[in-house]
Amino acid sequence: MQNVTLGKNVTLGDYVELGLQPKHQAGKLTIGDQAIIRSHTVIYAGNTIGNNFQTGHAVLIRENNTIGNNVSIGSHTVVERESLIEDDVRIHSHCFIPEFVIIKKRAWLGPRLTILNILHPPCPKFEECAKHVIINENAKIGGNVTILPRVTIGKNSLIGAGSVVTKDIPPDSVAQGNPARVTKKIRDLECPLGYYQTPYEWEETQ
Repeated sequence: MQNVTLGKNVTLGDYVELGLQPKHQAGKLTIGDQAIIRSHTVIYAGNTIGNNFQTGHAVLIRENNTIGNNVSIGSHTVVERESLIEDDVRIHSHCFIPEFVIIKKRAWLGPRLTILNILHPPCPKFEECAKHVIINENAKIGGNVTILPRVTIGKNSLIGAGSVVTKDIPPDSVAQGNPARVTKKIRDLECPLGYYQTPYEWEETQ
């Protein structure tokens, strides 16, 4: 693995493949300290990955992504090329993250999230057309959500399970449905089990 640099105390599961080259040659794969790369994961060359990274089983990460510290990517998730995933992001299992996506700090992505990045596939202007879906800091995306091209999810927003997001969602909002519509603000949520006065109040102390 001449084109792979691993940090300290990296754990590699069975049948892991690191540093694969795409059709067009990519640079080195760098993975930081304390990573756990579980079995059947494939990570291409050209990725820069921070400390405390972990994957589930059978994760595929294509080339030239930048991935921060404390990022977790669940089993059978695909991350295509040239995306940015910042610190403390949690991506659950069976998600699809296409090219050129920006995911900001502490975003939480539920299982089977699908992000689409091109308006009219297959488009000859794909490299220009597909930029960018943006999921902003501390946003939460429920399971089985679909996010359409060129959509921005606002900071701290929550997208309900099964929603189809066709347009931008403002910060601090709750959106749900198909197409997803803003139904309330985060501050208006209630904890039905009574553990907290309002959901996410614990984040105010972080």
